Amino acid sequence: MEYIVIEVPDMNDSVSRIVLNGTQYQIRFTWHDISGYWYFSVQDALNNPILTGVKIVPMFPLNVFYYSVAAMPSGVFGVFTEQPRIERKDFTEGRAQFVFIPSL
Repeated sequence: MEYIVIEVPDMNDSVSRIVLNGTQYQIRFTWHDISGYWYFSVQDALNNPILTGVKIVPMFPLNVFYYSVAAMPSGVFGVFTEQPRIERKDFTEGRAQFVFIPSL
């Protein structure tokens, strides 16, 4: 299986630019301290929202309910980990990887 690892910065709120399937997107990662969860959003290159505020949980296709959105990159976002939930430092300390698995 081919996949792309997307680095999650060691910040409570960040925006990263990434090219997926030849198209530039912006991915926002947000740590919500009160709930203790990471969330992510996807925007196009012009900051138009495509996917907003999706809770990051382990080993589940995070955009499963958004496949029909035309602007979505063709593939699946997810997290590889053996942890039962994603903690604040799991990405930066190597216990979890945020990934994009392109469609074939």
